[in-house]
Amino acid sequence: MKKNRFLSHLAETYEEWQVNQANYALNLYNYFLSIYDKEIPAEKINSAAEWIILADKIHNAMRLKHLSRRTEETYLKWIRNFYSFINHKRPEELTPEDMRDFLSYLATERKVSASTQNQAFNALLFMFRNGLGKNDFKIEDTVRAKVKKRIPVVCSREEIEKIFAKMRGIPLLMAKLTYGAGLQLRECLQLRIGDVDIERGIITVRCGKGDKDRCTLLPESVRNELLRQIEYSRGIFEDDRRHKVPGVMLPNALERKYQKAGTRWEWQWLFPGRKLSLDPISKKVRRHHVHPVIFQRAFAKAVKDIRTIQKLLGHSSLQTTMIYTHVAKRNVLGIKSPLDD
Repeated sequence: MKKNRFLSHLAETYEEWQVNQANYALNLYNYFLSIYDKEIPAEKINSAAEWIILADKIHNAMRLKHLSRRTEETYLKWIRNFYSFINHKRPEELTPEDMRDFLSYLATERKVSASTQNQAFNALLFMFRNGLGKNDFKIEDTVRAKVKKRIPVVCSREEIEKIFAKMRGIPLLMAKLTYGAGLQLRECLQLRIGDVDIERGIITVRCGKGDKDRCTLLPESVRNELLRQIEYSRGIFEDDRRHKVPGVMLPNALERKYQKAGTRWEWQWLFPGRKLSLDPISKKVRRHHVHPVIFQRAFAKAVKDIRTIQKLLGHSSLQTTMIYTHVAKRNVLGIKSPLDD
């Protein structure tokens, strides 16, 4: 609690990256206290301080390159794991062998998937090149996890209809959009009013996979449901404006550049949450989109036993299951959505 109050106090004066830096420093301090109980060796404190400076440098480099927030979080997570693996070695002492040993450890002992190891590889590569300025090392000897190519299993139209028949309200509309527009769950959750063009039958996906924008189909069969959802969102929006609730979160640096944009109608969430929540970055109490668990619970009820469908599809994650609940289709405008067939 004290830590959260301290970070909230910092957020009133300092920028986001500085608050994150303070949070990282506190986490390191607590980590060392747990290892050494009372007294922390001086060399560990020096190493930790140098790593905090390095993390700050890496964070600034990621912002300059406009990496997505999800990529930032993933990279920093793997860099923290690497820091623990090398036993808190000082940044200036790092070698390509340390990177190779860590990646090999992930593949041989942790048995991670190829995609997970590639995440770690990209994070460390970014750290070496943009944080340490080391561009002339080779990694050919690294043990890499084997890439397995699989054809995804998809649900039939009849199975999809049975799932839809047992869902209601917002979760049903979200299910229809993920299927009919070819959206991932995260993309559906993060839709804003300005992303939906009902007249032209187009949905614009912002910062989708690979941090790219794209246009996709808006199923004609959900037009009326979408209009009702938009009116519901407008009611929440107008109530928030009456009560002077801070505007919704904006992507990247838009909030600093256009401070009032978050209170404009076109930026509001298509699926707003019922309650206000604390933004972990800005520390403002504001309106966020609905939580994924609302959809997940409804989906689980619709298929009665979610473990059965996950087993059938061979997924360890419910989110992965939902991604594949639409049949393969061309993501090209000018064709029919499968929901409209």
